[in-house]
Amino acid sequence: MQHHQSSPSPLIPNALTIDPRGGRSQSNLAFALRKLPPDRRADALAFYDFCRLVDDIADAPGIPQSERQAALDAWKIAIVSASDELPEALAQLVIRHEIDPTLLVAVVDGVSRDIEPLAFHDFEQLRGYCWQVASAVGLVSIRIFGIPAPHGVEYAENLGIALQLTNIIRDVGEDASNARVYLPEDELLRFGVTRDQILSKRESAAFDALINFQISRARSYYDLAEACAPTNWPDAMRPSRLMAKIYSELLEKIASGRQSVLTKRYRLSSAEKLWHLLRT
Repeated sequence: MQHHQSSPSPLIPNALTIDPRGGRSQSNLAFALRKLPPDRRADALAFYDFCRLVDDIADAPGIPQSERQAALDAWKIAIVSASDELPEALAQLVIRHEIDPTLLVAVVDGVSRDIEPLAFHDFEQLRGYCWQVASAVGLVSIRIFGIPAPHGVEYAENLGIALQLTNIIRDVGEDASNARVYLPEDELLRFGVTRDQILSKRESAAFDALINFQISRARSYYDLAEACAPTNWPDAMRPSRLMAKIYSELLEKIASGRQSVLTKRYRLSSAEKLWHLLRT
């Protein structure tokens, strides 16, 4: 990209073509988007591809941290300047649905924080991260789904945090394998759990209590979202409601499971997700 002095990279907007197939078929989001009309579904998938791509850049193995950060910075510049280097589908949906570009920048800023192992001192710091990587995604999504501004902001923010907290709880073991701990440090201290214990995947009653506390918090955000859910656009709300049902059931599966998230990654089967699709 012209903002860079280094050699062209496939991670940089003007040299990439977003693969519309990668990661879509098995994702909970792609499953939920089946509820949308074809034109809105196409826009939602284009936005989802952007989110997936910038996340992949942040996590790209074998690419120096400086190059990954430079590629994400290039994305931010392209978004803010409405550059013609942006993928056409992404640029058009921003215009068509009157999306605030700063929300896309927030997503990039959020995934940028994953380039180096993170440490969150308290929940307020973690909540800020969740807002960037999930609530901002939700705020864009509800406009694409058909909920007009300014409605649904509080709903999207709370549901985004609930979904991301569920992801964090589910992925504790997988993140530990990558030297990452997304749980607040002050809460680890409060429950008597060390970062090293999580990284080495040592189970304990204290760790179980810590996870149960995180589960209760995630539940509270699902409740907050439901309490302020828009009611005038039932069709536009279906994808969000389906996501909430899938992830809240996943959370309950973790809560009732006999095996720790340190050693097992919980998931819903396709049949379970289909059941929610049919019911929503």
